[in-house]
Amino acid sequence: MWTRWRKHFETQALRPLPTAPRDVAQIPAAWRAPLCASLARFQLGESGEGRVAREVERARLPAIDGDYRAALRLFVREEGRHARILAGMVRALGGSLLRRSWTERLFVAGRRLLGLRLKLLVLLAAEVVGLGFYSLLARRLGACSVAEQLAEIAADEGMHLEFHADFFRTQVDGAAGRWLFRAAWWGAAGLACAVVLVDHRRTLRALEIPLATAASRLLRLLALVDRRVLGAPLPACAAT
Repeated sequence: MWTRWRKHFETQALRPLPTAPRDVAQIPAAWRAPLCASLARFQLGESGEGRVAREVERARLPAIDGDYRAALRLFVREEGRHARILAGMVRALGGSLLRRSWTERLFVAGRRLLGLRLKLLVLLAAEVVGLGFYSLLARRLGACSVAEQLAEIAADEGMHLEFHADFFRTQVDGAAGRWLFRAAWWGAAGLACAVVLVDHRRTLRALEIPLATAASRLLRLLALVDRRVLGAPLPACAAT
């Protein structure tokens, strides 16, 4: 399984970095500032998971092998690629990159306080948030290069969701393990989604995306992960 994922990320790493958007004038003027603010916060969140990758190098958990470690390192590089793409969007929209945000500090603090499995669970929650929001924004923005690049990132996040879900399938053992995963997942990921909905509410309002629509999208993705880890395997495209 991990050989397949390593090869997937190796292939993905060969893609050229897209150029910064040149058609932001197509985006309604009232949308640009709130959109830029949200993208800057997401950019900060995509900017590094190297600490977790280093922990995995030393970990001796079931199912972790050399291919998994290599795949996780490549996953981290792909997140860095997303950060560079988002940085190009932010600058094209006339914004500046952030060095800190309260939500980024919250996610980082949560990862540092928890054991490796729960740190990876926080990463999986971040994939749900990214997939949900990037796809909503891409759909709302329509035909422009920002939307195209967000859709590409969302497709990557869908595969990241599958990658992390495959890991947790190897870690859940027995009825107690299933119960523990479900409680941890809905608690941690549900809180992460609620925090992000609050943090990006102005952007959702400006782009006329109902809060209920965004919440529903995230809840469906939370349920998808639950089924993906605890139920029968789903096709990779089901997360996109």
